[in-house]
Amino acid sequence: MNSLSSKELDLYSNKILEDYDTKNPSQIFKDKVKISNEDALAIQSRVADLRIKRGESIIGYKIGCVSKDTQKKMGFTHPASGYLWKSELHQTGVELNKKDYSNPAMEAEFGIILNRDINPELVSFDYILESVQSIYPLIEIHNLVFNGDPPNGAELLANNAIHAGVILGPVNKVPNNNEITDLKLVYDNDVVDKWIDKKWPFDMLGEIEWLVKDKAKTKNILKKNDLILTGAYGFPVPINEKKLIEVTSSAFGNVNSTFI
Repeated sequence: MNSLSSKELDLYSNKILEDYDTKNPSQIFKDKVKISNEDALAIQSRVADLRIKRGESIIGYKIGCVSKDTQKKMGFTHPASGYLWKSELHQTGVELNKKDYSNPAMEAEFGIILNRDINPELVSFDYILESVQSIYPLIEIHNLVFNGDPPNGAELLANNAIHAGVILGPVNKVPNNNEITDLKLVYDNDVVDKWIDKKWPFDMLGEIEWLVKDKAKTKNILKKNDLILTGAYGFPVPINEKKLIEVTSSAFGNVNSTFI
């Protein structure tokens, strides 16, 4: 597949940001445009540059598609990543409007804050563990929209891994190793997805080394105080008519939001 020209990359990047701003994401893929994953990552990066130029701030990164089933569905052989934005960071208890999203869908997840800049040349699992300042339960918001033909990996990447925001739960100090927790995604008091016997740190930090090395390719370094979403264990679940969204963790606490 031929790479897009710089002019095409700029055209697609501006259009994707415009559609994101108008709550109507991924319109270019309705025309069944075919782009490579490499071009999609270039678009994601250029959209980020556009957002920075207008005054927005990156506060970290998300890891997505950590499960092999999701990777296969997207046509990947590894996870995906996207940017986190200060303007889209919310605290537990926040009330949000469904109209600000397109097919809003949620994931239950954990996030960490880093206590130092990460040196890609030193990275290892133990090095990453020593770099964790705190851990949070959280809700990740997505615009669950795919207009192109499957697999939708390039579409997902171009749209910042369909990320649309974070609702952060309570802060936790780094626990001892082998801390066991469950994790539940709850809509209007009904459990819609759950996982048991998730073990800190092994089930939370397993893909951060991949993220560090992947970002280093474009000279992006994970920095002190960055928020890192460590990867969901399932696929985003649309909220549809549901309003109260909760994520609960027996070890790390609960987070909630109301979508009106």
